[in-house]
Amino acid sequence: CTLHMGNLRGIPEAIFIESVEAFVGSREPEAVVEQLRDLHSKYQYMLSSLVAQRAGLKQKLPDIVSALGAVEHLIRNRDKVETLEVQFNMTDVIWVKANVKPTDKVCLWLGANIMLEYPLDEAKALLTENKENALTMQSKVEEDVNFLRDQITTTEVNIARAHNYGVKQRQKSKEKQMLEQEEKRGPAKDL
Repeated sequence: CTLHMGNLRGIPEAIFIESVEAFVGSREPEAVVEQLRDLHSKYQYMLSSLVAQRAGLKQKLPDIVSALGAVEHLIRNRDKVETLEVQFNMTDVIWVKANVKPTDKVCLWLGANIMLEYPLDEAKALLTENKENALTMQSKVEEDVNFLRDQITTTEVNIARAHNYGVKQRQKSKEKQMLEQEEKRGPAKDL
C-alpha cells in the first residue's frame, strides 16, 4: 500500500503517489482505489476515536484543576482553628454551602464509583501528576489529530489520482477497441 513509518504513536504515514501508473502497475486501478478507500476509512476511524479522546480530556481537565484548587485551599487552611465556609457542586445546577473543619485528609473520586481517602499532600501530588499527564496527553492527541488530517488529505488526493488514472485507462481501451473495429470493417466507401 502507500504507508511508511508514521508518527511516534504508531499511526502510519500515507505517502503521496508520485507516479500513479508505476504504483498501479499490472493491477486494476479500481482495486487500487478500493485499497486506498479502505486506508481512508481506517484513518477516519482513528480520527473519530482521537476526537472523542480529546473531548474527554477537555472535560476531565477542568475537574482535575478544580479538585487541585480545593485541595490547595485545604492545605493553606489546615492549621487554622475555625471552620471554613465552602461551596460545592452537588449537581450541575445546585451548589451547597458547608462548614468544613480543618483537616489533614481528603477523599478523591478516582472513577468507576471509587473514592479513596488521601492525606492532603498526597492528594495534591496525585492531582498535580494527573493534571500534568492530562495536559501532556491533550498535546499528543492534538498532534495526532493534525497528523491524521494530513494523512486523510494525502489519501484523498491519492484516491482521486488513482480514480482518474482508471478513467483514462478505460477511455484508452474504448478508443483502441473502436479503432480495431474500424480496421476490421475496412475503409469507408464514398457514395
